[in-house]
Amino acid sequence: MSYTLTGRIQSRLVATLPPLLVALGIHRWWAVELVALMLLFGVALDVCVYDRVFEYQPGWLALPLGVVELWLIVLSMRMPVTWPALGLYALGWATAQVCGHALFPRFRLEYAQGGGELGRIGAVVAAAVAAVTLAGVAGAVAVIPPTVHLHGVVRGPLVIDHAQTLVGGTVRGGVIIRASHVTLKDVTVIGGENGIDVEDAEHVMLDGVHVFGVTLDGIHVRRGSVMVKDCHVSSPNGPWVQGIDISFAMDKGMSMIEDCTISGVREGIVTHWVMADIKHNHVSGTALRGIDMGEMSMGTIEHNTVVDSKGVGILCLDHSECDIKRNTISGAQLPIQEQYFAHAKLHKNTIEE
Repeated sequence: MSYTLTGRIQSRLVATLPPLLVALGIHRWWAVELVALMLLFGVALDVCVYDRVFEYQPGWLALPLGVVELWLIVLSMRMPVTWPALGLYALGWATAQVCGHALFPRFRLEYAQGGGELGRIGAVVAAAVAAVTLAGVAGAVAVIPPTVHLHGVVRGPLVIDHAQTLVGGTVRGGVIIRASHVTLKDVTVIGGENGIDVEDAEHVMLDGVHVFGVTLDGIHVRRGSVMVKDCHVSSPNGPWVQGIDISFAMDKGMSMIEDCTISGVREGIVTHWVMADIKHNHVSGTALRGIDMGEMSMGTIEHNTVVDSKGVGILCLDHSECDIKRNTISGAQLPIQEQYFAHAKLHKNTIEE
């Protein structure tokens, strides 16, 4: 199809209406940000690239162009890209294809001859979509949690009871998170029973945290969902310390543990009755188990390295459903074990003496 510049922009704006309504309906900042970035990059590419390069645009070109736009959005989003975010983008891409190939030509018979222009009604709808997107971004910006920068050493336990982003600094005595939409970034925690304690909170991000010298759990999550990335847990103060324990949150969102380094504890990563993805972690020197997905949990254990576990390297326990693949386990008494009606699916794991 040969689009005019006006036709490209009108078609893109009107086709973005369904994902925009979804983003506003779920009332999450990342969703509004994603739709705004879809429009920003899309219109910019329409003006600066597509209108100049493609005199005629075949239908098959929508797929590679969609991949390019997704790549630009992924590079620009401040929050990690998750499956819901990818699903919202896929909805926007699919809606654009359905509108461009089926709905718009039926709604406006001269759509193709007019270069994708939608007439007066289309222009009004396009302007409304742009206005609502700007208003949604403005409203979302107004409620973005504040960012607090810690400096030096703070005496804990530090209680966080409202949404915020906490960056940097050292806390002695632990951090307790009792609110959703909290981010800890590059925070060091020393001592306390639990280094970081997340209670009844969702959408919690722990990015680049370091935890040392605790007596129970490095990261302790109850009735909550978290994304833990690039963490370090080591130097336990006692024989019963677990690195990361996420429990009793099957009815919450998926939790993720990725790129963490855990050493010298009794159990490295433990889950009980949760949905979790455990990927690209390094667990070493555990006294009992390296990674334990137990008590009716469900998830993926993938691309992890477990070294010198005195007991089991990776355990799938108690009616859990575990997808265990591409892990490397060395120096464990039992590399991989399935117990008590659990179901483990194994694929391309490497076991070394």
